[in-house]
Amino acid sequence: MDKTVNQKAWFLVLPVLVLVAFSAVIPLMTVVNYSFQDTFGNNVFFWAGFEWYEQVLASERIRDALGRQILFSAIILAIEVPLGILIALCMPRKGIWVSVCLVLMALPLLIPWNVVGTIWQVFARVDIGLLGRTLSELGIDYNYTQDALDAWITIIVMDVWHWTSLVALLAYAGLVSIPSAYYQAAKIDQASRWKVFRYIELPKMQGVLLIAILLRFMDSFMIYTEPFVLTGGGPGNATTFLSIDLVKTAIGQFDLGPAAAFSLIYFLVILLISWVFYTVMVNLDKKEGV
Repeated sequence: MDKTVNQKAWFLVLPVLVLVAFSAVIPLMTVVNYSFQDTFGNNVFFWAGFEWYEQVLASERIRDALGRQILFSAIILAIEVPLGILIALCMPRKGIWVSVCLVLMALPLLIPWNVVGTIWQVFARVDIGLLGRTLSELGIDYNYTQDALDAWITIIVMDVWHWTSLVALLAYAGLVSIPSAYYQAAKIDQASRWKVFRYIELPKMQGVLLIAILLRFMDSFMIYTEPFVLTGGGPGNATTFLSIDLVKTAIGQFDLGPAAAFSLIYFLVILLISWVFYTVMVNLDKKEGV
């Protein structure tokens, strides 16, 4: 006897599909449409082909922004991943202080991005900011609004303060999942602290660390709000990353065609990097399962 399949459950998914269509699919189709067309106003469009893509790929300004973006992401990963692991290793794993440490580590992650930028904008000001005023009193020539190096240092320190907690919490989750039998065996073998970390803790944290690296790389590669609020992309173009350059093209100059092509190339780059990280993580899981 054939069993009747009830398809009414799909109606429960229908609101989500409608929401995704309006918030993702339809805007994406609009961007694709703009990237292949040109307009002279009055909603009259003309086919432009790959003209905007060629313009974006040949733009020296965008290549410079890409270089700054890659450099920023590399610096962020080089600082936040080791620092997050170090913090996780120092966090207690038993007792009342576990909850206290977890709450304190989660606090920076709860602050909205625009608020983070505003906090550091005031904090680093030379005239009224605690950091800027203190450095000025110590005789250090610091001004993130006029010096490119100071602006970079401020943005990096701001991002490290805001997002290192994420790496630390993920690394801590990997550490607490390690069975105590591994530590007991290492104690019997009289393994040093470095060997315990190298051969027990680090291999067991590989999965969560890859997730942390993926999340931090993608977020740092798409960063916009914090540097825009803090420096506005300045001084000059020193902190104009890809996202800021894209917004300037789309809103500041109102070049919808180049901005659409730019955003799609930006999206494909991020998608490619995500695929690379996903492939690495899948291969890692297969090796661990063997």
